Amino acid sequence: MRILVLGGTSFVGRAIVEEALRRGDELTLFSRGRTGTDLFPDVARLVGDRASGDYGSLQGTDWDAVVDVSGYVPRHVAQAADALAGSTGRYLFISTGAVYDGKADGPLDESAPRREPELGTEEVDGRTYGPLKVACEDEALGRFGDRATLVRPGIVAGPHDQTDRFTWWARRAARGGTIPLPGRPDQPVQVVDSRDLANLVVTLLHDDRAGTYNAAGPAEPVTLRGLVEACARGTGATVDVVPVDPALGGGAVPLVLADPRFDVGMRRNADLARTVGLTSTPLEQTAADVVAWDRERGEPPLAVDLPADREAALLAAAGAAGS
Repeated sequence: MRILVLGGTSFVGRAIVEEALRRGDELTLFSRGRTGTDLFPDVARLVGDRASGDYGSLQGTDWDAVVDVSGYVPRHVAQAADALAGSTGRYLFISTGAVYDGKADGPLDESAPRREPELGTEEVDGRTYGPLKVACEDEALGRFGDRATLVRPGIVAGPHDQTDRFTWWARRAARGGTIPLPGRPDQPVQVVDSRDLANLVVTLLHDDRAGTYNAAGPAEPVTLRGLVEACARGTGATVDVVPVDPALGGGAVPLVLADPRFDVGMRRNADLARTVGLTSTPLEQTAADVVAWDRERGEPPLAVDLPADREAALLAAAGAAGS
């Protein structure tokens, strides 16, 4: 297939490009040309800027499919649709599980209520991210109709992840030993391997399949404690996970949900996606690959830090509280 990727050189887009190339597709990347310029040297590139609305390089082009991994506000989708009018087959938009309003009682399937679309700002932050993606979804469906496909990933894990959410736990578990967990050990957690997400996206394109799909993993439910222990197994380490009262101060440790009411966000139903091609890499393998990549790049500082002395203080405080 001839596939245009709007973005494609950082994390999710990078995995999609790698999977499409593996299948022999002809790829073109559209970006500002400022990052990842050393990647995919044999892949064609078009330079533009979604922030300023510069899509001039797309004029006169023609594609079997377009994957939009860098649309965060509805204007991005609208302007891309204008530039691509009549020149593309399927338009696949990478949305997010954050579009759901989270008020459902059970697992969230694709029919669960969404948040209200945000149309009054283009500032992307923790409050507006989901509502802006709702507006993007509406724009994609309105412009492309049954040629639109929506994929809603949850938390994505894998090599080249820039968020540190899974990487932090994989790195810490690989060191082994006693790990304080400032949260609920039985809290549900969902992460999808970036390679599984990429496989789903490219499969949907090759099958020319419309619809909306939750991309969540792993295949079997896992708790926060289970995720940490899987990371240890995958990296050949042995850990002892000790629950710690969050009130003792564990910092912004990733993946921890302080309020059980938010657990529904980690119980998204991905059955539909699995029926059409979503694979499920074991957490152990994802952790092993992430740690190998992390070590290869020199284990730089992460966005979250829980130094050894702070860990020791948390464990000591937990022991004193339990005595």
